[in-house]
Amino acid sequence: MLIIPAENTVNWKRPPWVTLGLITTCLLVFFFYQGDDNRLIEEAVEQYLESDLKSLEAPVYEDYLERQIEFEDNKDRVNDLQNFQQLQEEGGDLWVAYSLLADREFYQYMLQNRDRLLAPAERRLWLEQRGDIQTQLMDKLSANQLGLVPAEFSLYTLITYQFLHGGWGHIIGNLVFLFLLGFTVEKALGPGRFLLAYLLCGALSGVVFTAFSMGSHIPLVGASGSISGLMGMYVAIYGLQKIRFFYFVGVYFNYFRAPALAILPVWLGKEIYDYWFAGATGIAYMAHAGGLVAGAGMVWLLGKSWLQVKEEFFEPEEDEQDERFTTGYSQAMASLGRMDFDLARHQFEALREHYPDRTILLEHLYQLAKLRPDLPQYRERTQELMNESLSRRQPERMVEIWQEYLSKGEGHAPLDAEDHNRVLFTCLRNDDLKAAEKAFERLRSAGDQLLASEACRLLAEEFEKRQMTPKARHYRQLLQEG
Repeated sequence: MLIIPAENTVNWKRPPWVTLGLITTCLLVFFFYQGDDNRLIEEAVEQYLESDLKSLEAPVYEDYLERQIEFEDNKDRVNDLQNFQQLQEEGGDLWVAYSLLADREFYQYMLQNRDRLLAPAERRLWLEQRGDIQTQLMDKLSANQLGLVPAEFSLYTLITYQFLHGGWGHIIGNLVFLFLLGFTVEKALGPGRFLLAYLLCGALSGVVFTAFSMGSHIPLVGASGSISGLMGMYVAIYGLQKIRFFYFVGVYFNYFRAPALAILPVWLGKEIYDYWFAGATGIAYMAHAGGLVAGAGMVWLLGKSWLQVKEEFFEPEEDEQDERFTTGYSQAMASLGRMDFDLARHQFEALREHYPDRTILLEHLYQLAKLRPDLPQYRERTQELMNESLSRRQPERMVEIWQEYLSKGEGHAPLDAEDHNRVLFTCLRNDDLKAAEKAFERLRSAGDQLLASEACRLLAEEFEKRQMTPKARHYRQLLQEG
């Protein structure tokens, strides 16, 4: 089950530059820095198979997995053991070598117990060959260099690990959620504070992961902890206010409204539950939980000071929006009544920026533009209103606007061929053949041969369907001439 907040939409007039920058940085790191990982792994596997390391390590690795299952009660390793044994039986040397090289915990186990596990001659051989592969190739992998390794903890990796990812599925999933949550939190906090809060959430998430994985040599990579922090900040910003959530269960999805904070314990409980009962998946659940708590906690602790939400972030309630619209609309109509057309136009334009879905505003702007059909604005408003009418399934209104423009504005600034073509298609769908023929003549005079030929063919076919032979013949002849 997936639940994500979906209260806001992106305002592309003011893009979320920091969110887009973080996404771009992750992609650049993945392509250009982590892009060398495959080469390093291939070389490491090749050198490993050329040496005698497999015969030394494979039996030890099976015993190592069995000991973890039996004495450390690590049931998660059962699948690893079964898969490894199957690979050996099927002769999958490449994957056997990769499994041995990729398990950093096993390498540390070999280092610490080499005197007990290997004879002196074998030990010297292992140290020389395996040590070279490890230091020259495996340790240079991006995750091992800049990932967060609890057993080799470094402060700078609390930041660097956030920009590394383990594969296509990992990075795509993270960046989708980064965008969905980031643009809202960035809008609420402002770019600078958003960036600092994002990185701090990721760092605190890494600290929690380290605390629960002390001594582990398995690196943590990915923006999941930081994104969990965004989730925590998101719900803390809205508090008890009811917001819209999107949920997905199996193949079913829908929306529901609930107090934002009510969802926080659900997410937090899920991550903690999964840590104890689903740890085999390799997902850093406690890092996610740490990020959630860090994000929500920062907003609660610093929401009155450093992380104070910008006043303009919260949109007015629906009733308040209607009241504001009514007031502004009344003022614009009063200007019309005084025949102060310039002021009325500016007032309607300002209203339309805030209420783009109110078609009545475009109608008024169109009527005002029609007062000066010689100006470019009349053509622009005509095209806008034609498109709006078509999208609202008002074909008669679209044709009416088009015909009005032909009589008033076509002589000053002709419409585009595409405009006449849309009218033609609309008329054909509504059995208005007379208007369709008129639109064809305008389209033909606009000079777009490709559109004109296609329109001519459609008219010919339409008249043939209606058994209007002379008309059909006329358009077939035009088609041949063209």
